[in-house]
Amino acid sequence: MSEHYQQQQPGQPRSHQVVKAATAVTAGGPVLVPAAISMCLLLTGFAASGGFGVAAVTVFSWMYLTGKQPPGSEQLDQARMKLGMKAREMKDKAEQQFGQHQTGSQAS
Repeated sequence: MSEHYQQQQPGQPRSHQVVKAATAVTAGGPVLVPAAISMCLLLTGFAASGGFGVAAVTVFSWMYLTGKQPPGSEQLDQARMKLGMKAREMKDKAEQQFGQHQTGSQAS
C-alpha cells in the first residue's frame, strides 16, 4: 500500500490539497464575489469618465479651432432666453402681488 502512495504522479493533486483548495474557495466566496463585482464597477466608472473627458476635450477643441458653435446651440440659446423671460415675468408678477398685499394690509 505504501508503494501506491510513493508512485503517485507529480501532476496529480493530493486529496488534502484538494480539500484545502475547496475550503479556500468556499470560505473566500462571500468575499471574492463582491470584490470582483466592485472591481468591475470601478473599472467601468473609470472607463466612462475617461470617455466623457475625451468627448468634452474634443468638443472644446473643435469649438476653439473652428470658431463655430455646436449644432443645435441656437435652439438651446432660444430656450434659455424663453426661460429667462418667463422667470422675469413670474418675478414681476410676484412683486406686484406682494406689493398689493403689503399696501392692503397697511391700509387696514
